[in-house]
Amino acid sequence: MTSEGDPSVGGVIKLRSDTETLPTPRMYEAMVSAPIGDDTYFEDPTVIQLEERVAELMGKEAALLVLSGTMANLVALMTWCRPGDEMFVDVSAHVVNSEAGGYGGVAGVVPRFIDGERGHPKPSALQAAVLPRDVHRPRPRLLWLENTNNRAGGTVMSVDHHRQVTRAAHEASLIVHLDGARIFNAARAIGVPPAALAEDVDSVYVDLTKGLACPMGALLAGSADFIEEARHTRRRIGGGMRQAGVFAACGLVALDDLVDRLDQDHELARWLAEQIAEIPGYSVDLDSVETNIVNVDVSELGGSVDVVAAFAAEGLAVMARPPHGIRLVTHLQVDRTQAEMAIRIMEKVAADLS
Repeated sequence: MTSEGDPSVGGVIKLRSDTETLPTPRMYEAMVSAPIGDDTYFEDPTVIQLEERVAELMGKEAALLVLSGTMANLVALMTWCRPGDEMFVDVSAHVVNSEAGGYGGVAGVVPRFIDGERGHPKPSALQAAVLPRDVHRPRPRLLWLENTNNRAGGTVMSVDHHRQVTRAAHEASLIVHLDGARIFNAARAIGVPPAALAEDVDSVYVDLTKGLACPMGALLAGSADFIEEARHTRRRIGGGMRQAGVFAACGLVALDDLVDRLDQDHELARWLAEQIAEIPGYSVDLDSVETNIVNVDVSELGGSVDVVAAFAAEGLAVMARPPHGIRLVTHLQVDRTQAEMAIRIMEKVAADLS
């Protein structure tokens, strides 16, 4: 860990999100030396290299670099759907809860919430939810998947579940989009290549800022025809870029250096979860801790906002999940020493609030 990335600098241990990761020294070097050009004219060689590499990793024909994961999801929705089209999605999905309502307010898509298993739509629930075309109803258009599922606690959709639900979607003539913000976490957790978790989806996005230390950026992948349309959509919502190779270079370093080390984040999250579960006042579903996210119930101590404020006063930053949940996320900038400090703070706060 570099001093620039030490979460104890300023007296704060940051377990709020894996977006807290900071660029590595190799990333800074890559940004300075990357060959660049104007991406709008397809003249940035570093962007092209990153797009080709991610497309290959996802088993797709092409990929498109965008500014953020929220933009990637919005571009996918606007490319696949007309306003008023129906999206089948689990109620916990990031696109529904954490993307400022863009699915409805910008893309004009109507959500149909279906039963899921730890955040992953059930094939049987999807089959029951897709109704025949009727002039009175939205047009059934898109199945939305998320792997790992953030709000469910970083849970992984298995390859078998993935195949079953995508098969059910295609049998119902639906398009399938995968929010793969943390697809590398999912792949590392179950020991498969990421392409196995993107198989049979029509589009998938990969985030460079969640656990991979890049300052910005995400990639949307799919068929060449889809990416051509998505590039136009990106432009339409103001997402055209110029010398984007400066941050694309960070993505190439991340893929080389940081994907395999996600295992360490998973191991530390498991250790944290086990320690927290032993502290009176906190409740953790250990079975849900599969990757780098730990959800904790703090209802015995009070509301989540108040508990998070108490943590902050002691130098620990976590995310509130009201009314009674909190989230901790392990990442590159938090090691075992900081995790042990976090446990001591949580013990103190629990004692103070009990």
